[in-house]
Amino acid sequence: MSPFPSSAPRTDDWRHLRLTTDDGVATVTLARPEKLNALTFGAYADLRDLLAELSRERTVRALVLAGEGRGFCSGGDVDDIIGATLAMDTAQLLDFNRMTGQVVRALRETPFPVIAAVHGVAAGAGAVLALAADFRIADPSARFAFLFTKVGLSGGDMGAAYLLPRVVGLGHATRLLMLGEPVRAPEAERIGLISELTEEGQADVRAAALARRLADGPALALAQTKALLTAELDMPLAAAVEMDAATQALLMHGDDYAEFHAAFTEKRPPKWQGR
Repeated sequence: MSPFPSSAPRTDDWRHLRLTTDDGVATVTLARPEKLNALTFGAYADLRDLLAELSRERTVRALVLAGEGRGFCSGGDVDDIIGATLAMDTAQLLDFNRMTGQVVRALRETPFPVIAAVHGVAAGAGAVLALAADFRIADPSARFAFLFTKVGLSGGDMGAAYLLPRVVGLGHATRLLMLGEPVRAPEAERIGLISELTEEGQADVRAAALARRLADGPALALAQTKALLTAELDMPLAAAVEMDAATQALLMHGDDYAEFHAAFTEKRPPKWQGR
């Protein structure tokens, strides 16, 4: 994601979500609790644009994605989206589906870690948003459901057929995407869909703690690690180790690498600068 901004000014008021920032940690909350945070056309667009803005600014070092109320996100709004798409022509439908995919790409391409704090339902597009995060912190109420075949569409929506097998393996991904059945928190932990299972009501707290830990860490090293994890998914080993070598050579010229050595020598914690 390029840090060079266009002429557009920073957006201070987002209509379809709530943004708070605290010393390098951004929290993005889906805020339609009366609809279980169902996504509208505007919500998709806001997420896409917000992630692009935060990536350009380079002031955020970790991001928490959460949902207000009884659940994380119930997916696309049936009234707002499904009803409208039935009246669209092919070109319009392609534009819409590309936009939803751009949200997932933005989550994967941000130069900072993204933590999904999941409680209650994460269904359809909501499940894919959580899947696209770097970490998924969930409490026992969490349940994931990739519902696309349930509405007569492909289970491979928004990159799900790409991401899910890489997280849980092809066998589990086939079952989840074809059958669309819900996966509750204990099974999600067992198959590797969630990073941490918390106590009841503690997903937001634990996600915030992890975000703070990451934000206080070596930001450039973490950004490059995320970039390599994404880029090397489809690379042959020879290309991957060459990319690793080039990345390490660049980081060895960085201030944080020198700071680690100084801190080690002086027997003190490093003061990471993210460069």
